[in-house]
Amino acid sequence: MALTKLQFRPGVNRETTSYTNEGGWFDCEKIRFRFGTPEKIGGWNKYSGTSFLGTCRALHPFVALSGTRYLSVGTHLKYYINQGGGYNDITPLRETTAAGAVTFGATNGSSTLTVTDTNHGAAENNFVTFSGAATLGGTITANVLNQEYQITRWVGANSYEIEAREVATLGDITIDGAYTPTLVAANSSDTGAGGSSVVGKYQVQTGLDTTVPGTGWGAGTWSRGTWGSASSLAASNVTLRIWSHDNFGEDLIFNVRNGGIYYWDKSTSSDPFTRAVALNALTGADAATPTLAKQVMISDRDRHVIAFGCDPEDAIGTQDPLLIRFSDQEDPLVWSAKATNTAGDLRIGTGSEIITAVETRQQILVFTDRSLHAMQYLGPPFTFGVQMVSENITIASPLAAIAVDDMVFWMGDQEFYLYTGQVQKLPCSVRSYVFNDFNKSQAEKITAGINSAFSEVWWFYPSADSESIDRYVIYNYQEKVWYYGALPRSAWLDRGIDQYPIAAGLDGYLYYQEFGTDDGSTSPPAAITSYIQSSQMSIGAGENFVLLSRLIPDVTFDGSTADSPNVDFTLETRRFPGGAYDQTTASNVARTATVPVEQFTEQVRLRLRGRSFALKVASDETGVEWRLGTPRVDIRPDGRR
Repeated sequence: MALTKLQFRPGVNRETTSYTNEGGWFDCEKIRFRFGTPEKIGGWNKYSGTSFLGTCRALHPFVALSGTRYLSVGTHLKYYINQGGGYNDITPLRETTAAGAVTFGATNGSSTLTVTDTNHGAAENNFVTFSGAATLGGTITANVLNQEYQITRWVGANSYEIEAREVATLGDITIDGAYTPTLVAANSSDTGAGGSSVVGKYQVQTGLDTTVPGTGWGAGTWSRGTWGSASSLAASNVTLRIWSHDNFGEDLIFNVRNGGIYYWDKSTSSDPFTRAVALNALTGADAATPTLAKQVMISDRDRHVIAFGCDPEDAIGTQDPLLIRFSDQEDPLVWSAKATNTAGDLRIGTGSEIITAVETRQQILVFTDRSLHAMQYLGPPFTFGVQMVSENITIASPLAAIAVDDMVFWMGDQEFYLYTGQVQKLPCSVRSYVFNDFNKSQAEKITAGINSAFSEVWWFYPSADSESIDRYVIYNYQEKVWYYGALPRSAWLDRGIDQYPIAAGLDGYLYYQEFGTDDGSTSPPAAITSYIQSSQMSIGAGENFVLLSRLIPDVTFDGSTADSPNVDFTLETRRFPGGAYDQTTASNVARTATVPVEQFTEQVRLRLRGRSFALKVASDETGVEWRLGTPRVDIRPDGRR
């Protein structure tokens, strides 16, 4: 008998057939590679017990001068600042009405209220907060009216509908932050209009959570209803809601893509937090302050506020998708370019629009839809300069690029790229697997993240049958290998201010990643199913068969919290590359002792015949952390019968 080491190349390869990839790994789920060997990824746990509204696509940590830690969270419905686990709504206001401009209408037996406000400018899913209202005379009291509401139906330019509800109390909110409002139906006494002092405060328009394919004929709300009829939906945007943000000292500057630029002043906010305001509305802001942009950023080296794809100085309110403007140094309120300041602008000459900008240690990379440019600080009198780095590149989404020191990784159309002073395509061993199962119509949702503790770049993307993010692909830039799995995450933040990476789930919660061993989205935590499966390994020459009679496992359970952690080793044999697996044996390998040396199942007896075999290692129990070593199998020649 001969014990044969099972040594596999690191990384997963789906670009060839399983037989061609002999000696490599072919399939996986929730694993990573370290030092060339596979192991289960870490678990996750809720960042706090409180949830937020909408799908989060932007996270930004910062620390105030007092040492207080904050985390800004941008969703398609709201913009929050998280402090101590609670979400403070700082979504800017679009309009505040004059007293008496808003009136209410109720129908006996219905919780639906019709709100009348001439030229309200709101759309479905927008938020409005009422104050100064009086009772309608029955169950629709002043307390019911004077709170925040989300518009449920757009009726016309002068009216919309909301659902009347009770005011939430502490008892209405569960321990995990969930809240189901109790609707209030009007009765026959509700005949008033709310009084003459009602004020409506409208928040900025909410955005889309799903990309609308196309913006021309037949797209969006075009052709809904009959000719001349009122639309049942007022569309406020046709692009996915994406936020960008950065810190100016302890204050926050943020922007909604293709929308307004806002400023949150820490010194004016404590408890409750004040709402952010438009940058151009701040006292001292000059008339040239941009009012809309695709992205904002603070240049760390020289402290300029930079707006990408914004409105020019001589045409405020008209967006130029290729224009870059920057404020005076150390002053976010001065944008008029003069000889006495460093404000100015640049315009990119290739492409049709700026997609995103990524800051590295030395420069800012600016992506258009077809080219890449490097923007660098030059100092007075030019302040910044920009030069083309590469043409005919692609980028999948505004969130698909991420910087690691002076390297920038990004996902393009059918390709992955790396910039290290020059652009190069990343060889990808799972390229076909990713892009052949990919919902291109929702590519705008792709988001990249860094997990620096493991030298990984993660891309989260929607698979072909999903409109939401449900999968990820990882490039390990230290080991230069690829692997993948399924996990719904719409935003990712590397460790830094916090000990663990933070990611946004699609359930309204943030999660600490690489935390523990299990799925903490449920209570109690659920097991994470992880596995890795090898390609076929030939063991018989020609028509000869081989017998597998024994498996010597090699695995460690270091980091496990279960009393008896275990994994399943599965061996499967085939006679022909295109044939089914003839025989399969699954054996459980459990840890039996940890002191002085970790001990586990010594050997597994089996009896499998074939010309080739594959190995699979899997776990699906709570409290298990595993890492594969170099198992061995006992192989000997065998007859055909």
